[in-house]
Amino acid sequence: MAETIIFDTDPGIDDAMALLLAHAHPAIHLKAITTVYGNGTIEDCTRNACYLNQKFGMGAEVVKGAAGPLRRSPNGPTTVVHGEHAMGDVVAPADTPIDIDERPAYRYLCDTINEQPGEITLVAVGPLTNLALALQHDPDIAHKVKQVVVMGGAFGTRGHFGNVAPFAEANIHDDPDAADRVFTAPWRVTIVGLDATHEAFFSSDYLDALKADGGKAGAFIHDVSRFYLAFYSDKLGLDGCHVHDPSAVAYVIDPTLFTTRSGPVRVVCDGPAIGMTLQKIDPFCYADDEFSPHPAQSVCVAVDEPRLLTLYRDSILSLG
Repeated sequence: MAETIIFDTDPGIDDAMALLLAHAHPAIHLKAITTVYGNGTIEDCTRNACYLNQKFGMGAEVVKGAAGPLRRSPNGPTTVVHGEHAMGDVVAPADTPIDIDERPAYRYLCDTINEQPGEITLVAVGPLTNLALALQHDPDIAHKVKQVVVMGGAFGTRGHFGNVAPFAEANIHDDPDAADRVFTAPWRVTIVGLDATHEAFFSSDYLDALKADGGKAGAFIHDVSRFYLAFYSDKLGLDGCHVHDPSAVAYVIDPTLFTTRSGPVRVVCDGPAIGMTLQKIDPFCYADDEFSPHPAQSVCVAVDEPRLLTLYRDSILSLG
């Protein structure tokens, strides 16, 4: 039976790659795309979601979400990585029909989860503001969601500490307060962060092969990745890109691709380490302990890269 997901996203180059995996794989039923600021403005991210939904016939509901963080000024779109309108050199036409649900994303999340208790998996690959607002609006949804899978965070495994700051990953850094609320809520969260995503790589040869063999979807992935790969080459000296957002969808499809560890997770919300994610993995309670009262969550610390790359390629080719 397919897993019903709501995909919370700020599309986004790798977001688009992840959406195509969710659309392609038979283990996923993509019910909705809820948008959030991050890689672009909320306007660009919502237009991009509508464009992708229509271009590939995904059949998902699209819902516009938060335009900025819970309590702080936004960091601004990551144009250096994702381009002026968030999908690199691919620009959704200005006249793309913005066919969206009239509710704000947090209301849509609450309503849908209450209508389908125990059936909805939330896959969040941008700032976690929409999820935090949904919890604020209706805390009981934490007991009605099947699971939450987040692409975000960095826990220091094999030296993977951050990508936009020395100790912070971009999605968490954009709204650390929201992330801390999401990770400490009483629902089941799996965090697919840099500890795993930096261990998987779409090489330029891999993406070239997708273009050659993957039909319309493979060609689109190749086109949308050009700006991304230029960033990776110029700034990081790499011939390809890490597999960030698609890894979160891959976890839903096949959790055995990943090695996880368990323990409460907190987020640093102020100071020079803002956005840092920390997991307590020992069994002890301390006199000063703001971790132990919170639920243990799963953090991915390793990935089977060959199997992940095969899963992604086979899924995209199936659309052709």
